[in-house]
Amino acid sequence: MLGTLYGIGVGPGDPELLTLKAVKVLSKVAHVFAAASSKNDYSLAYEIVREHLPANIPVDQLNFPMTFNPESLETAWQANCEKVVEILKEGKHVAFLTLGDPLTFSTFIYLMRKIRQRLPEVTISIVPGITSFQAAAACASVPLAEAEEVFTVVSGAKGGDRLKEVIAASDNVVLMKTYKQFPQILQRVEEMGLKDCCCFISRCGLEGEIVERDFKKLVEMPQPNYLSLMIIKKRGLESS
Repeated sequence: MLGTLYGIGVGPGDPELLTLKAVKVLSKVAHVFAAASSKNDYSLAYEIVREHLPANIPVDQLNFPMTFNPESLETAWQANCEKVVEILKEGKHVAFLTLGDPLTFSTFIYLMRKIRQRLPEVTISIVPGITSFQAAAACASVPLAEAEEVFTVVSGAKGGDRLKEVIAASDNVVLMKTYKQFPQILQRVEEMGLKDCCCFISRCGLEGEIVERDFKKLVEMPQPNYLSLMIIKKRGLESS
């Protein structure tokens, strides 16, 4: 008998945003894996749930490289897959912890696919989590969508070009992963005449939280934290 794999979204960072269902599942699994960047020796996902884990439960950190190199990514996904498969084959229930939601810009998506290839008969149960853009909107009191509005969520990991693609068809845009290409993203925002339409949120619900609507201050800001995003409202923030 194989164990069950639980993909658990732990929310954007504030431990109080962990769902009751996530806490319940964590109380019954036999092994926990926590997602982390290969650049770090810690996992924020684990820190969020630590107080809810039973004593002495094994916790392993699975490192994922922050790169677009397909070979490096494939090697990491495959290695991490084998670690999880080994425990599942012992018949133990396993939880994989990921920031935000497991099916929204999450490493769990790739891990889930690999494990299904290795163990087609395995049961996978997903516990949704509060996304960073939901928490950020609440933090900044910026509505994501109302009435017949359309809002779009895109990645800014490769810059602001996706913003140019979607803004024509969207009333509001959430630009995720803004930290790496921040200067280029700001340049695109200015080129499109959206300087007064953007709200930047970083480390929402954590120490060092930043909510900034002043575009001039954004331009002067150093490279932001990894946990950063931008909400853009085409009608302007005053509409909020």
